[in-house]
Amino acid sequence: MEAVAKTKYLKGSPRKTRLVIDMIRGENVSRALAILKFTDKRAADPIAQCLSSAIANATYKAEQQNIAIDPDDLWVKTCFVDMGPTKGRKRMRPAPQGRAYREQRHYCHITIHVTSEEQPKTEKELRAEAAKAKKAAEGGKAKSKKAKPAVKKAEKAKVEEVETVVETPVETVVETAAAEVVETPVAEAAAPAAEENVAETTAENTEETSEETAKE
Repeated sequence: MEAVAKTKYLKGSPRKTRLVIDMIRGENVSRALAILKFTDKRAADPIAQCLSSAIANATYKAEQQNIAIDPDDLWVKTCFVDMGPTKGRKRMRPAPQGRAYREQRHYCHITIHVTSEEQPKTEKELRAEAAKAKKAAEGGKAKSKKAKPAVKKAEKAKVEEVETVVETPVETVVETAAAEVVETPVAEAAAPAAEENVAETTAENTEETSEETAKE
């Protein structure tokens, strides 16, 4: 919903009035009214009245079209000051070198356009969003870089565990095989040695017994 309000033949120069009107351009109506309330300029009160009239026009227009709007959703889309007529006065103001300036009475016209459409983003907001997106992208890259070493460490740890699990049975198998290989020849070598010892002892015993019988 859009509405326009105009104030014509406002006493004051357009240059001084533009200093105030520039403060509310693009602002929400509630914020604009607050700014005008605390602005110490003569043109602030007439501009506030014109803005209130624009808000009332928007509300009335919405009621006529059977549309529900919230006055707080309105914002100042455009606002400008035009130069009004300049009336000459008979009074004179002294000037340098004996000259005189004729005093003039300045007037201006104020136009304020309010709307309830979605407010476009300003350049500052766009820059801020771009900066946030850039920071988020950099943060994601940093996190991915940090995650990669962690994944590599986890993979290395898993590989080491697998190696240890695989190496231990191989060592035990090798040890058992070596023990069998070493034990079998020792046992085979010990068996004939024991038989020789038994044969020697039996031979000695038989010799002793034969000698004893000869002596008798």
